[in-house]
Amino acid sequence: MKISFVGKGGSGKTTLAALFARHLAGTTAPLLAIDADINQHLAAALGATEHEAVLLPALGDHLGEIKEYLRGDNPRISSAAAMVKTTPPGRGSRLLRVDGANPLYDSLVREVGGIRLAVTGPFATEDLGVACYHSKVGAVELLLNHLVDGPDEYVVVDMTAGADSFASGLFTRFDTTFLVCEPTLRSIGVYRQYVGHAREYGVRVRVVGNKVDDASDVEFLTEHVGDDLLTWIGRSSYVKAAERGVPQPITALEPANRNALDLMRATVDATAKDWATYTRQAVEFHLRNATAWANDRVGEDLADQVDPEFVLGPTAVDLADHA
Repeated sequence: MKISFVGKGGSGKTTLAALFARHLAGTTAPLLAIDADINQHLAAALGATEHEAVLLPALGDHLGEIKEYLRGDNPRISSAAAMVKTTPPGRGSRLLRVDGANPLYDSLVREVGGIRLAVTGPFATEDLGVACYHSKVGAVELLLNHLVDGPDEYVVVDMTAGADSFASGLFTRFDTTFLVCEPTLRSIGVYRQYVGHAREYGVRVRVVGNKVDDASDVEFLTEHVGDDLLTWIGRSSYVKAAERGVPQPITALEPANRNALDLMRATVDATAKDWATYTRQAVEFHLRNATAWANDRVGEDLADQVDPEFVLGPTAVDLADHA
């Protein structure tokens, strides 16, 4: 399952993404975590020091390498330079597995706190005025478009805050979307904005309340998000200690909060996998981007990159050069 954590900036989505990843890491399930947030705090939330986080290789700095590898021998893609963030896989493309060995993982994935982590990379000073952060997040979209996850395998992605992920089709690249919501009107506003877009594409959003102090907070969330409220995380001395640089084993998390993580995982595991819709939406956004800007930028009709007979999924590994 591919899982995203979204929400208002400061809502605690990175903290919850890290908690959930650590919860999953307590099992034997293959796991990959990705930081796609412009603020790049997931490594620290997983236990990396500031120095260690700075040294992590950035996906956004290796777009050419990523494109060249994923392109493989796909005859519909004329060159790596002709690939854009929405380019879908086809016969001849290289596909990724969650725990598979491949050159991209070797160069771009590092273990942090016992969890395999890839980071988009920060928006740097040299990017000001010349680059868009969404071009860096495009590396994440390419990886997800070419990744085949199997049963009991997980990809946890800490997304950009608010509705920024709607700048591309990235918001459709997940089987489960957890929207982290504080019991405040500002956080509820982000929830309404997000679900307003997501539901147009059949993206089911499950709300996880955070920083919940008492029953009145739960009542407030229930009043405003209704059945979308899945569970909530209460104020936590465990989280406070971690944010002060004193991480503890995940087993030290408060029982009520651990139960919330159990429910989140059960919800993920009960979600039906729909590879046909996943592929169709990838193609839809690719064609939209091609018409809007990519054809002019690349100098080709990128609709020709679409392989109409290809559907991503377990059976696709027989049609692609997978890793």
